[in-house]
Amino acid sequence: MAGRMALRSSPLLSLVWLAVAFSESSCGSFSHSLKFTSFTISEPSQGLPHFVMLVDVDDHVLLHYDRETRKMQPRVSWIEKLKEDDPEFWDELFKEAHEVEKVFVYGLELVRIFSSHSEGLRVVQVIVSCDLQGDGSKRGFAQTAYNGESMMPPSTMDKSEMEECIALLEKFLSYGNETLLRTDPPVVTVIRRVEAEDEKETHICRVHGFYPRVVNASWTRDGEVWLQDTLHGSVAPNMDGTYHYWLSIQIDPEERGRYKCHVEHDGLQEPLDVALKGEEQQGNNQTI
Repeated sequence: MAGRMALRSSPLLSLVWLAVAFSESSCGSFSHSLKFTSFTISEPSQGLPHFVMLVDVDDHVLLHYDRETRKMQPRVSWIEKLKEDDPEFWDELFKEAHEVEKVFVYGLELVRIFSSHSEGLRVVQVIVSCDLQGDGSKRGFAQTAYNGESMMPPSTMDKSEMEECIALLEKFLSYGNETLLRTDPPVVTVIRRVEAEDEKETHICRVHGFYPRVVNASWTRDGEVWLQDTLHGSVAPNMDGTYHYWLSIQIDPEERGRYKCHVEHDGLQEPLDVALKGEEQQGNNQTI
């Protein structure tokens, strides 16, 4: 299964930026996602192989294939059960990775022949992803990049490709349900910092320790979403497999009581609304 997506600046650094950009749906755009990330490098250095394919679900890397080992290597223990139960599926997955490798290496050679840049590092990356959203709707798309530049606009999967990808996602979810279908509620903490210059207050809402990745977090004023004088970060992983996120707001101290940090997540029975007093809450609106 191949596809198409974008990189930035340095080819190797761009691999990181692309993966982040492709999963930058921090505000609840989907429930579960299957992603194939493939890239080939023209001049391997420091042990980097020519071709690598990664398969991940919800940012958990499940499988790794590269040109040096020519093996589909599990990265989580429960994949072994799937391999044992369905060896034919496993063989097909390996064959597909091997075919994608051949296409990549051949394509990179064509780029080398027809490119004006005959020397130096060349990287081609393709990402294919399909999402199964909370309301049952589905989407799938692909994108290709060469040396940090998008080669073409993102393309959408046709119906048969979509169904095949979603079926594979559901298969992975069924085998990895203890990890992939768990829910860890966020801990929400608000801290305050006073700006000496204009006597304004900056409040930072930290949302941490949650799983799955999708979270809705916003500032409200008098119960309504408030965007003025706000900033936010990106959803990022923790070492334990959970995620964290932050957002900030600058306010007049006299209006502090009008604002709250509002958080919605699948691990919560109801949304959290944390007042600007540095309080900490978890789960069912319990103050810690």
